[in-house]
Amino acid sequence: RKKPLEIPPPSEKDWLKDDEEDFFLQDPDRKRDALPQPFRMINKLVMLVFENAMEIIERREMLREAQKLKVQPPKCFPTAEFQVTGRANCLAVSGKYIFVGLSVGLAAFKVSDCKEVCAWDAAKMEICVIHALDLGNERHVLLAVDEMGLLWLFCFHKESFLLIKILNEVEDISKRSTCEEVVLSPGGDYAGVLLQGNTKAWLEIYRLPKDSWLKEMEKSPGAAAGLACKERRAQHSSQVHIFLLQGSPVSANQADAKLSLPVLLLQVKPPKPIAGSSFKSPLDALKKVADGSMLGLGYNHLIKDCQWEQQEAIFRSTYQEYLEAEGERESKEQIPRHATFHFLLPSWILQVGPEMKVQPDVPAGISVHWDGSHNLCLYLLNHSLKEKVDSDPKPHVVWPCAAPIVCSAVSSCSRYLALACEDATITIWDKHLGYPLSVTAILEQRLIRSIHFL
Repeated sequence: RKKPLEIPPPSEKDWLKDDEEDFFLQDPDRKRDALPQPFRMINKLVMLVFENAMEIIERREMLREAQKLKVQPPKCFPTAEFQVTGRANCLAVSGKYIFVGLSVGLAAFKVSDCKEVCAWDAAKMEICVIHALDLGNERHVLLAVDEMGLLWLFCFHKESFLLIKILNEVEDISKRSTCEEVVLSPGGDYAGVLLQGNTKAWLEIYRLPKDSWLKEMEKSPGAAAGLACKERRAQHSSQVHIFLLQGSPVSANQADAKLSLPVLLLQVKPPKPIAGSSFKSPLDALKKVADGSMLGLGYNHLIKDCQWEQQEAIFRSTYQEYLEAEGERESKEQIPRHATFHFLLPSWILQVGPEMKVQPDVPAGISVHWDGSHNLCLYLLNHSLKEKVDSDPKPHVVWPCAAPIVCSAVSSCSRYLALACEDATITIWDKHLGYPLSVTAILEQRLIRSIHFL
């Protein structure tokens, strides 16, 4: 070679055209199918939508597969159904019977075959709440609350309803009280009723003479002939038996089943707000204290009204800016209107006198705490039937708490009592020993609504 090798200079013929600059990035199969703008942008958006949809589908399939690996709860389907007259509002199970509160009265069904055995519709009232308890010997006690707040006491015996009494019935309608809550003690020896009047509320505890009922039913089996149930078959061709009450409608005063009436033992009123003392000397205050071995409700003190007013004035003058920022309004302390109560079996904290016989399975007292109150009050149920009912009894034991009590619960064995306060503190008490087992504070000051033993 005569001349050295050299790179020739570029020429216009070797230049790449604009439409061929990215030819090596294109799919050979799509070289002639390239879309112009704006269709390429639309194509990208559509592909993005499809990709996101596929991700969602894959995620749901993974969740579905994981759900299949979990243990599935068994599905329960109704095995039988029963027909009622009117609308069913509530029901309760006691022994081998199901009691249903209807819009026109009561009905009883057998658990075995779901057939109706008896119905009661003499007063044509609507039952909203019903409680039932098996007393043994084919006897059941029922407490039913109607739409007007009246509490009806029934005894169900030999497949017939016996109306005993309306516990809160009064002749003057203006003085009528409504039933807010009703509790039957285990065994059916006592019944607690929380009543609400126009301006006040109170708690009534009744003793149910269940032993007398059994004797009276054995002596006079036809005591409730006017309230017996008679079978009447339905017109339609079904196998459901409907039983309706026969006889003229009876009023509350005429409903006499010739059974012993329940006895009122206690009438507990909510605690009054603590006011200024009227005592002139400490000796006067000590005279009001019957026994110094227990705590009271705090009424017997020597703080005058003027001292309360001075303390309130000092507090407001010191924290006036904070009170104005929060917009706090002056309001008088109101008497609480709702109470939570439990029946308690005998224990060390409920000391009963030697003259009273104590049965281990019969409640010996009740625990009561009212809304907004710091105190848990315990009352004994060892009152003699001959004693006059005290309109404002004093509690036999008082347990003060650091914060107002929100809710409470008693274990099934009635030994442990749990109290939850507004400061999110839960205290478990051992009633047999009389001291707390544990105190648990819930973090972040959460508000406790209810508490239960498992």
